[in-house]
Amino acid sequence: MPRETLDVPLYPAPMGTRRTVRMIRFGHPAGRPKAYIQAGLHADEIPGMLVAQHLMQQLDAAEARDEITGQVVVVPCANPIGLAQHINGEQSGRFDLASGGNFNRGWTDLSGAVADRVAGRLGGDGRENVNVIRQTMRAALEDAAPARELDALRNTLAREACDADVVLDLHCDDDALMHLYLMSSQWPLARDLAGDLDCRAVLLADNAGGATFAESCFLPWPRLASAFPGCPIPQACLSVTVELRGFADVGDDLAAADAAALFRGLQRRGLVAGDPGRAPDCACVPTGLEACDVVRTPTAGIISYSAALGEQVSVGDSIADIVDPSGSTPGGARRSVRSGANGIVLSRRLRRLVSPGDVIAKIVGTEPLDHRQGHLLED
Repeated sequence: MPRETLDVPLYPAPMGTRRTVRMIRFGHPAGRPKAYIQAGLHADEIPGMLVAQHLMQQLDAAEARDEITGQVVVVPCANPIGLAQHINGEQSGRFDLASGGNFNRGWTDLSGAVADRVAGRLGGDGRENVNVIRQTMRAALEDAAPARELDALRNTLAREACDADVVLDLHCDDDALMHLYLMSSQWPLARDLAGDLDCRAVLLADNAGGATFAESCFLPWPRLASAFPGCPIPQACLSVTVELRGFADVGDDLAAADAAALFRGLQRRGLVAGDPGRAPDCACVPTGLEACDVVRTPTAGIISYSAALGEQVSVGDSIADIVDPSGSTPGGARRSVRSGANGIVLSRRLRRLVSPGDVIAKIVGTEPLDHRQGHLLED
């Protein structure tokens, strides 16, 4: 069947405005397995939006060949609120200007609400339990009454994603190499994606904290399994945050290649017919978030990097100098910033003028770091 285009309105909305989220469905609305793929939740992260366009072209061609065997929902611009936020000509798409909240934090964990509703309804059939839980998740979201437009956006996206077998949330970093975030128990299920996308890092966490969108799709399943130990509840959702390099890595060549890798991932999971071929070996060793050094500048100034993306560094190596252009920094105009980990430089900061405490790099190693605080790499 041809693609279905849905423009879902966000209510409540500010006075005098009306925003919608466009969702494009390939395959039958009840088709299984189901994949949900969104781009631009952080609305200033552009690479995923272009990747989504190339992916939809491939899905259109597959639809014409009658090769959509499941259901694929693509949300190419997931955040119309953030897309509309501009300050002095600069887009501000990471945080909601009305509330100050990060668009990819604070997502609701449905496990508590679902547990109350499914008590006494689950049995010994794992597949049927999954069906009951998915229906209950959607019902709980449909019964919700969003108080703000941001709540309405979260409810709209979660309602479509909550019953998916595969969730891919497309993001990007500042200036970075390709990498993935996923829950520890979902490796090596995503090994083929990491190989096909030529990832240089796969960052694992049982609970990354911050309640990201990807976590909200994954966490209900293990938590419900713990709440109902007598009823089989399999992990029914592979949920991955895909970091498509950096802000400036936008172009048709890159986007087409990334979309082709995602398309092959859909083929391997039974959503699209055809032979995807063997996935390349993963070029990195998955590692925990606690092994990633988030390097912050101790002082204000201009960054002059001495370590390139992908470069192997050791603890104590200088990766950058912070230059005080006025020359007034006590002890000299330059201050070296050093690595706290043995690993590769995964990301760097695009904006070279920094304030004290700003993140200027991430270095991914393999050994847990004693100085790592909290879960998330940065807000």
